[in-house]
Amino acid sequence: MRFAKERTQPSDEQVVTGPSFRFRLERVRAVRERRETLAKQDLARAIARLSVTQDELLAAEERLERARTHARAASTPAMTVDAAELQARQAFIERIEAVRCARSSELAQREDDVAIRGAELTVAAGEHEMMNRLRERQRREHDREASRREGIALDEMATVRFGRSVA
Repeated sequence: MRFAKERTQPSDEQVVTGPSFRFRLERVRAVRERRETLAKQDLARAIARLSVTQDELLAAEERLERARTHARAASTPAMTVDAAELQARQAFIERIEAVRCARSSELAQREDDVAIRGAELTVAAGEHEMMNRLRERQRREHDREASRREGIALDEMATVRFGRSVA
């Protein structure tokens, strides 16, 4: 009989510690953490694309400069060049200029994309941090409440023991 009674009553340790901490918004916090992680990955991909586009723009500028240099060198006064060849060279330079212009506008788009992804990461990180602060605040409140309950339980035990020793 004594064994059954002990099982139904909570032990002193259970009374003192109470329920363990449980953050009710843990799923929301996990979703926000995941959103932040995805935003970081998106930003990294955008930065990588920006870097590739910058390299492509530099390559296009170098090709354009080489084409212009070659056209100037081939157009010396000692050399005679027919009109068709001059038109072909000019068309070639214009094509390279068009590629450079396209890379330049693509670079501007990539820079805008990086800025947008950076702003999205800032928002996602702020939301995740807010949930972490809320969880920590609730954990501190839980710990304070557990300490308060523990103090009350210890006071009751001391009172009971003091009452026994006086009697």
